[in-house]
Amino acid sequence: MTNAPQTAPRTDWTREEIAALFDLPFTELVFRAAEVHRANHPHNEVQLSTLLSIKTGGCAEDCGYCSQSVHADSGVKATKLMDVQAVLQRAAQAADQGSTRFCMGAAWRNPKDRDMPAIIEMVKGVRSMGMETCMTLGMLTPEQSQMLADAGLDYYNHNIDTSPERYDQVITTRTMDDRLETLSNVRSAGINVCSGGIVGMGETREDRVGFIHTLATLPEHPGSVPVNALVPVKGTVLGDMLADTPLAKIDDVEFVRTVAVARITMPRSMVRLSAGRESMSEMTQAMCFMAGANSIFTGDKLLTAPNAGDDNDAAMFARLGIKPMAISETDAQVEASRMPKGCVKLEAMG
Repeated sequence: MTNAPQTAPRTDWTREEIAALFDLPFTELVFRAAEVHRANHPHNEVQLSTLLSIKTGGCAEDCGYCSQSVHADSGVKATKLMDVQAVLQRAAQAADQGSTRFCMGAAWRNPKDRDMPAIIEMVKGVRSMGMETCMTLGMLTPEQSQMLADAGLDYYNHNIDTSPERYDQVITTRTMDDRLETLSNVRSAGINVCSGGIVGMGETREDRVGFIHTLATLPEHPGSVPVNALVPVKGTVLGDMLADTPLAKIDDVEFVRTVAVARITMPRSMVRLSAGRESMSEMTQAMCFMAGANSIFTGDKLLTAPNAGDDNDAAMFARLGIKPMAISETDAQVEASRMPKGCVKLEAMG
């Protein structure tokens, strides 16, 4: 059981406060994050989510980390949008394996209106199975956002990727403001926001502060905050860069720090360990769960990147005494994220 406070989390964090959290002694930071986590979530339960690429490759964006960009020489072949029934079959398999959220991703800059009827049918079909639904389709107009809301979409994923200051060093075909506009359109339509980013792209701690600050000062905190560790892919700008400068990769302690600060500043959000888990040790993942991470992607693949796999995750959960979160509990998270606006000042972090 949780003991969630009745007031909404604060959204007025300063960069100085967030930097001070990052600077805490590691064990003190993890301890504080664990306290916040236990006050707002079941402490030993983790949500299982499944991510399916419903349209792979051929994206016009030039994201430096992405193997699906037409600007990358990664060998990823472009595909057409999957058939609705094929998507629903994969969703049913995910439900049978214990997933409570089914996420569908398409490699688009933005969906075309001709694609929306099939997208809507996918959302309705997955919802009929009793799972939460999430889509990531690129930038959305207000009209497209409302269509997805009317279909019952629970979450829309649109990551901000990195800090505002570093954004144009990672992506040049869109701006941070473009990202924030889509998040506003989604939020205005009544869909829960899923937004996080990628660490280990050669950024500084100051950039990680800016990344967390941007999310934690949105009008409402994202319902889900994916924290990805970059999976360097040969043929992408960042993959090739990190092959030449491996010291730029984030270390495990700093990754756990990022998870802990996300938990403290966004106490009711689902903080998800996303890409990069397959290269993390079990103990690093255990520290992330201790620091407040309470969601993972299951399966052997995340879009085009490798993932830890269901059997490995089940064995890890058994060793750590963690159990999968039930759908009724994830539904409660959706409702909590839709509480009226307001803020409460936490005690100063010293």
